[in-house]
Amino acid sequence: MSETQPFIDAALALLGPRGFTTDPELVGPWLTDWRGRYTGKAIGLASPASTAEVSALVKLCGEHGIPAVPQGGNSGMSGGATPDSSGNAVVLSLRRMDRIRELDAQARQVTCDAGVILQTLHEAAEEQRLRFPLTLGGKGSATIGGLISTNAGGTQVLRHGTMRAQVLGLEAVLADGSIFDALTPLKKDNRGFDLKQMLIGSEGTLGIVTAATLRLLPETGGRVVAWAGLPSIAAARRLLLHCETLAGDSLEGFEVLPAHCLASVLAHMPDARAPLAGHHAWHALIELVAPQGGEEATRDRAEAMLAQAMEQDLLEDAVMAANEAQAEAFWLIRDSIAPAERAIGPAMQHDISVPVAKMADFVEQAAPEVERHFPGTTAVGFGHLGDGNIHFHVLAPAGSVRGEWEASDGKRISGFVHDLVTRFGGSISAEHGIGQMKRDELGRLGDPVVLALMRSVKQALDPRGLLNPGKLVPLAKDAATP
Repeated sequence: MSETQPFIDAALALLGPRGFTTDPELVGPWLTDWRGRYTGKAIGLASPASTAEVSALVKLCGEHGIPAVPQGGNSGMSGGATPDSSGNAVVLSLRRMDRIRELDAQARQVTCDAGVILQTLHEAAEEQRLRFPLTLGGKGSATIGGLISTNAGGTQVLRHGTMRAQVLGLEAVLADGSIFDALTPLKKDNRGFDLKQMLIGSEGTLGIVTAATLRLLPETGGRVVAWAGLPSIAAARRLLLHCETLAGDSLEGFEVLPAHCLASVLAHMPDARAPLAGHHAWHALIELVAPQGGEEATRDRAEAMLAQAMEQDLLEDAVMAANEAQAEAFWLIRDSIAPAERAIGPAMQHDISVPVAKMADFVEQAAPEVERHFPGTTAVGFGHLGDGNIHFHVLAPAGSVRGEWEASDGKRISGFVHDLVTRFGGSISAEHGIGQMKRDELGRLGDPVVLALMRSVKQALDPRGLLNPGKLVPLAKDAATP
């Protein structure tokens, strides 16, 4: 009998055949991360159906010394939900916990399980003429628990903030199996530390998020989406300031992308069409939202805003979406950049941030510097100009072998990019988390005081290191593998 068989037998007795399996065909798909960079091994796949079952399973893991790797939609970008190659851990999937417990339309809040899909939450809110103000390209697979655990961002951060700003209350299972219940939202609560905030963004290393109470907003009266052509990202920064001045709180999205990204999407999606005629070095995707009854006034405001921008030479050309279908087509271009570039060949994709005022300067300086130090590469930066979040991709030279290039030149490139980000006073992770991909880089570049605090918190809440080991929290230097 194997050493893990007693745990397997106990987990099966606890969760039943729907809740626990060791079948390689059922476990296998959840052992590789979304990007395909990390593949691990696991004792089995646990899929509890309630917080009580999560609590019991975590206690069982503690009794047998089995690490647990929490997993939501498995759509993360940093390998944070993938077990290591030891095969000693259990993958703890929250996907069966997909119940919306309560939606209070008058209070404009919803309480739901961690396994609820983001798109499902959007649809439930829309039925009550409300909306959840966070969205991203992976809304059809990303789960609420995963979004909280990584403090996800998306395209509406400019106006509404990250996932942290949407969380009113939280429920989580801690390393000893106890249940932290702070689901009830309070505007004011000064009873010491705000512990739910510590769990948000902790990537399952301090506790396993099982449910949350989230804020909802009134539905909008519609939106106005525009596409602008620009000579540079510096011009995009000036246009952003112009739009913020004239549009105020109506401005909900401001995304930028270079010509290379647009060309990649058009090549990847034959049915896609460029929004503007002619060549533009940079493009901006702008969205304004209207209050109920204010659709016409918001469209007039957008037209005046763009007309003034044209008069002031802030843009080269612009077009407003004529209808919702065209607006969706504009956003589809933006959301398709990552898969389009992945189809070209190997690339190192960096989710970074710098102070908002420095984003244009960073892209203008970093791209040519990377290309100069690593001949044959192509560096492109795109993303959320309004919050300083740059998706900085470095594409491999033609003919590079996928897998080999990332592990050699790609790794050196990432270190180089992270050094540049640090020089600009930025962060090596803006919205995708640290996971296992950036853990060592965080240890290399992070503030020693901050790193020591992180390790102390981890040791206090998970002294045996059984919650998502090897993720987020860097090892102390004297404990690191040479």
